[in-house]
Amino acid sequence: MWILIIGLLVLAIVAMTAGYIRNRNIQKKIEKGELNDFPDIVEADAECCGQHEICEKDSLLAAVSTQIEYYDDEDLDKYIGKDPDSYYPYQVDQFRDIFYTMQDIDVAGWVRSLQLRGINLPTELKDEIFLIIGERRH
Repeated sequence: MWILIIGLLVLAIVAMTAGYIRNRNIQKKIEKGELNDFPDIVEADAECCGQHEICEKDSLLAAVSTQIEYYDDEDLDKYIGKDPDSYYPYQVDQFRDIFYTMQDIDVAGWVRSLQLRGINLPTELKDEIFLIIGERRH
């Protein structure tokens, strides 16, 4: 138990020393004119952090993201709440046109966006869409 506590204290001291040395080196570069200011902190992409077997941006779960992203498909909003089996052929073609004009990497995000907006995919397209997403994951 004491070894663990001492180890954590040593690790904390080493981290503080490294941070101090880094900040001192950056301050020297600023004084020499090599840098204008301290570097900005850049946040990583929250949707794809690399800690998952499958990137979350390829996920179809609406819970992964609450941000609605449009893929030049604002006209699909008129289908909010429509039953997947009740689309007319010309309406299915609207979905199909959008689907076939997007890149494979955007399909999962598009489906997630539709879910967040309350738009059900036409039943006729689901197999094609899930096939593309499945191929992208492997």
